[in-house]
Amino acid sequence: MHSDPNRLQLWFLGIIAFAVILFLLVQAKFILISFSIALMLFSLTSGAIGYLQTLRIGQARLSVLLASILAVSLIAAVLISLSVLVLTQTNVVVSTVLQYSGPAREAVAEIFGWIGDDAEAAVLSWLSEVKIAPWLATVAGQAGNLASGTVLVILFIGFLFLERVWFSNKLENLLDDPARAHRIEAILSSIVHRVNRYLVVKAAISTITGALVYLMMRLLGLELAFAMGVLTFILNFIPNIGSIVATLVVALVGYVQTGEQFTGLALLSVIGALQFTVGQVLEPLLLGNTLQLSSLGIILSLAFWAAVWGVLGMFLAVPIMVAIMIICSHVPRLRPIAILLSQKGLPDLAGHRDAAGLDATDIDRKVA
Repeated sequence: MHSDPNRLQLWFLGIIAFAVILFLLVQAKFILISFSIALMLFSLTSGAIGYLQTLRIGQARLSVLLASILAVSLIAAVLISLSVLVLTQTNVVVSTVLQYSGPAREAVAEIFGWIGDDAEAAVLSWLSEVKIAPWLATVAGQAGNLASGTVLVILFIGFLFLERVWFSNKLENLLDDPARAHRIEAILSSIVHRVNRYLVVKAAISTITGALVYLMMRLLGLELAFAMGVLTFILNFIPNIGSIVATLVVALVGYVQTGEQFTGLALLSVIGALQFTVGQVLEPLLLGNTLQLSSLGIILSLAFWAAVWGVLGMFLAVPIMVAIMIICSHVPRLRPIAILLSQKGLPDLAGHRDAAGLDATDIDRKVA
């Protein structure tokens, strides 16, 4: 009888805590998004320091500090180059959209011409009322924030590389229990392993897909070939939805430029088949049991993080979901959440094995 009021109070406290966390996520989204991107890039490139330390200059070897500086400098150069590339292509797309805004409305309205002249006129009237300038201004503004975000990400990565040397000692002294510290490091290692493989595979597949889109548009003599290739590469990082949007946009761009429905349908069919093959055959083959995330969970995660952090939240939805699933799988009271988030109800199926050959479940059992 006494447990019901306590349980109700616990629920209220949980709702309040969730509301506070959600408020903080929204208010500090610029910093949190930058830090999340920095964490992913740091986990991807932390192995580079170990490689750089093996390099020799005569009899001398690189110190940890010098290797960290070289790694951060390389990451900074790549990020700045990508930022310049995105800004350049954004300007090209904005100017081209302004140029083709009129013909684009007419081309889209013609698609509905088979229904009747009234339907075509209604669609054209509705599209004429759509104001493109505010959307373009928003896109330009987001692209402008890219420069400041890049600087913040580079700073975060630099400090993360400096902290990595003492992380294990800090964790062990903080917990005052070597077994628990080893367990937490194994959990973090599992998260890094899964997210890194996902990002590497996704980057490789997205690069191939973007290159094929670029070549196809170039062969057809269409404008914005490079911009559409970059757009396809970027959108393919959004699971399920991104490839569909990229395919529709490329087909629409081809149709608007040529005014031929055959060109639009050809692009839609070929790129759609390519995206389907990549998403349903090649990607699962390369990823294997690395993620094993629920499809419904991915959609819900995309919707939630899109509402909280906008489009950038959709890019981070899967890595965040992987981290939440692994962490919940190690907390007995939260394990049902991990089971729901996993594809087959087995969140430890792809657990990363540590140096001793123990996976996450084995470590839990050993520590217990």
